[in-house]
Amino acid sequence: MTGIRCKVLILGGYGTFGGRLAELLSCESALTLVIAGRSEAEATAFCERLPPGAGREAQAVDRDTDLERRLSEITPNIVVDASGPFQAYGDDPYRVVKAALAVGCHYLDFADGSDFVRGISRFDEAARQSGSVVLSGVSSFPVLTAAVVRHLSSDLDRVDSITGGIAPSPYAGVGLNVIRAVAGYAGQKVSVRRQGEDSIAYALTETRRYTIAPPGCVPLNSIEFSLVDVPDLQLLTDLWPEVQSVWMGVAPVPAVLHRMLRWLARSVRYGVLPSLEPFARIFFHSVNFLRWGEHRGGMFVEIEGRETNGRSIKRSWHLVAEGDDGPFIPSMAIEAIIRNWVNGQKPSAGARAALEELEVSDYEKLFSKRQIFTATRWLEAAAGRCLYERLLSEAWHTLPKTLKALHSASPRLQMGGKATVTRGTGVLARAVARIFDFPHAADSVDVTVTFHHTNESEFWNRNFGGQTFSSIQYEGQGRYQSLLCEQFGPFVFGMALVRDSNRVRFVVRRWSIFGIPLPRRLAPTGDSFEFEEEGVFRFHVEVRSPIAGLIVRYAGYLERL
Repeated sequence: MTGIRCKVLILGGYGTFGGRLAELLSCESALTLVIAGRSEAEATAFCERLPPGAGREAQAVDRDTDLERRLSEITPNIVVDASGPFQAYGDDPYRVVKAALAVGCHYLDFADGSDFVRGISRFDEAARQSGSVVLSGVSSFPVLTAAVVRHLSSDLDRVDSITGGIAPSPYAGVGLNVIRAVAGYAGQKVSVRRQGEDSIAYALTETRRYTIAPPGCVPLNSIEFSLVDVPDLQLLTDLWPEVQSVWMGVAPVPAVLHRMLRWLARSVRYGVLPSLEPFARIFFHSVNFLRWGEHRGGMFVEIEGRETNGRSIKRSWHLVAEGDDGPFIPSMAIEAIIRNWVNGQKPSAGARAALEELEVSDYEKLFSKRQIFTATRWLEAAAGRCLYERLLSEAWHTLPKTLKALHSASPRLQMGGKATVTRGTGVLARAVARIFDFPHAADSVDVTVTFHHTNESEFWNRNFGGQTFSSIQYEGQGRYQSLLCEQFGPFVFGMALVRDSNRVRFVVRRWSIFGIPLPRRLAPTGDSFEFEEEGVFRFHVEVRSPIAGLIVRYAGYLERL
């Protein structure tokens, strides 16, 4: 199709996934997008909202009635099934595939049902004979997960376990068909690989807590993921037959709805309820109405394996998407394949799950255009590394020399310099500053900081013109996972280390007193960072309270004594 227009018909084209795919492809001038659904009026209205670029048509197409005739009339090059839910396609689940092959169209789908995706191979011979491409499961599960596992395991002798999960933003907007699919398999039997053998689990009844934290970025909160029925559970074992366990989860939001879903799924497992599918519309309205929290989402994939010398390896890949960019990720697999296709990289003919069509580099090209950030944690290299290097992982190597020298010095380092200090003037601000022994206001004051380093912690003793205050920093665990914890007496502040140009910023994510968690909305804020300027270590620390306002701000430089 290189050099000519390609007509792409999207069934469910004005729905959640189909609509986002159309938006992603709307600027591709080599394409004509056929937005298809049961309502031609809705398809027409959606076409009018698309950005200019690709051609567009609106068509009324019902996938359940005389589909072959309609495809013959529309004559698309590629049919994309974005309707679903694929777990509920009835006695003839592959009727769209059959219709596409009958009229000579290529076929792609968003299928998330394990049995549906695995069963697509029955059309392989027919597709090869006709030169057609038939790809199923072309979405984050399993295309992106498979690409990430290849990326993480490229130098390993074997992969022993694969774990992954997706955490959507509370504001992502979940389609009814997605909810119907989840409600349909909640509490039902799911085939999983455990201890090297196929076994049975029950969807949404098992949970794992994880923190999605790309090194150098602000992490998501520690989240509970529940087991879901996705193609990865079966198909990843085809690519890595030696794998001992595969587990994939999702973290529905808000958390209160997630807890209710888990409780109801257990009711299905033990026969109290036959299915949650009758409640799908209630769940749909709830998840799209009950929205609060940060407008951010993410994904992780973690593997364990072995090198050729037998050494155990553990690595993880993390993705964080800001704002409205995350919901586009499930549609990016088909976007990437079609963009490659029109540029001359057509997939080979045949019918198969789309496990090996894309690599991480294909996704990175698309992520770079949006607020989507990824990074890898090489966990096997953590032993013997300093505190900041463990937390920043691969981002550590991009730090300026003075920052790396300060945080890797062992066991003791003394530095001195000058600083300016500004103090808040309110009664409450002065009281808080007094509790923490923060320095008094000064236009210029001598500063000495003594650092005591171990692999596990950094102890800071600060002296501002004779006034001292101290803290200890260490790596957070549990709900503080991947955060730098700084303790001042009974107070502990969990901070994200954020790589920003030549700076490392400290962003407070959690805090507590005597181990009791405190509300984040009351946590101290402020622009705090360290950086290098003309070969000199410099710092800027600002502590603000949502109630008291500015408490203290001090900035200056330090040099080795």
